[in-house]
Amino acid sequence: MSMRCVVFSHGKESGPWGTKITALAEVARADGWTVESVDYRGIDSAEGRLEALLAACRALPATSAPPVLVGSSLGGWLTAAASRSVAARGMFLMAPAFDMPGLPPLPPVADCPTVVVHGWQDDIVPVDHGLAFARARRATLHLVDDDHRLTASLLRICRWFGEFLGSIPE
Repeated sequence: MSMRCVVFSHGKESGPWGTKITALAEVARADGWTVESVDYRGIDSAEGRLEALLAACRALPATSAPPVLVGSSLGGWLTAAASRSVAARGMFLMAPAFDMPGLPPLPPVADCPTVVVHGWQDDIVPVDHGLAFARARRATLHLVDDDHRLTASLLRICRWFGEFLGSIPE
């Protein structure tokens, strides 16, 4: 059996082991997944961050199945942008920064199981952006009464993430 790996991408102002990623990594590890979290600090451009994510995926052990990609905010955009190139097995996106000023257009996205979580009170990335992406892909969508950080919804997000990982075929 090949190794199952989750690769996390943090947001613009966050770090590789912020609150959400740390909590979700625990969920993944408890279910037997290995986890990686790309450190984008010091890389200002979306293109540079995308290259770092692609490099991290290329560096996964040869025994790894294609990864499940998880991203928050700008990390959500990175996750979707890299998904096709790395043949992602799934995407879990939190408040993904789609259609935001200063970001390049999103390249073609992998056809894989996808979950989008977005807060109704998000004042950084409009909830309509996550909704439109989910609608276009017929992705699972969770809208919560929360802000951009999704802190108040973390327990539910962890539960949804565990269910999502459990639905990914071996």
